[in-house]
Amino acid sequence: MICLEEVETIQAGSEALKAFSNGKLDSLLDQAISLGVNAGKSVLLAIIIFIVGRYVIKLINKLIANMLERRNVEPTIQSFLKSFTNILLTILLVITVISALGVNTTSFAALLASAGVAVGMALSGNLQNLAGGIILLLFKPYKVGDFISAQGVDGTVKAIQIFHTILTTVDNKEIFVPNGALSSGTILNFSKNELRRVDQVVTVEYGTDVDAVRQAVLDIAGADERILKDPAPFVEVVALADSSVNFTVRLWVKASDYWAVFFDMNRKVYEEFNRRGIQFPFPQIQVHQS
Repeated sequence: MICLEEVETIQAGSEALKAFSNGKLDSLLDQAISLGVNAGKSVLLAIIIFIVGRYVIKLINKLIANMLERRNVEPTIQSFLKSFTNILLTILLVITVISALGVNTTSFAALLASAGVAVGMALSGNLQNLAGGIILLLFKPYKVGDFISAQGVDGTVKAIQIFHTILTTVDNKEIFVPNGALSSGTILNFSKNELRRVDQVVTVEYGTDVDAVRQAVLDIAGADERILKDPAPFVEVVALADSSVNFTVRLWVKASDYWAVFFDMNRKVYEEFNRRGIQFPFPQIQVHQS
């Protein structure tokens, strides 16, 4: 049988263990509450920094855009600088938010640097596009608003960003062309010079008076004020084809009038030749029988 002293000893030990457990539990709860409060403060601070930071970035972007416009900076440089500034400020905001969450930015920077090599290798193409964008910005082979042909596409330059140049095609499609390819490839800029030459071929049937054809084309060109008198229009026989006599027509116009003059000349030549009785050729095959 258990004596009274042993029972009292067991009860005392149980009470002591219970008191210790309650005290430890209270301590754990206090620590958990303290950690939760601190984490909540960090998260709340990070959210506030992110919201305010996004507003500040938009404000800075707007101020920079207004400043560039007041200084009459070229649209090409404006587009590049605004894109670069927005990306840089966004990266700084992300680092600030991570710091507000309690993450050691020093170790984060070291981790970012160590990962930079791998990321750089993976994004080598984008780094090439970044370098290409800087080259395009410095040498300016084209600017916003120019109509260019490069990398197998034609379009008007809408924007020059850090990694890509955005072109708008004649049928209103947007094409993103990598700057790296543009900086190292051939670019045909139709808007670089003020004047362009309209080259066309006019065909007539054999037996037609050459001087009559030349005079008809020169009369059409002389009546169009968009066609320049200097350099003078050029009309000469270029080839004696299988079924036609071919004339080459060269007309100088302003670059902005190129396509309008090109299409108008086709229509006017057709109408004027019909009025003057100048015949257009048809494919013919002459067969000799023995």
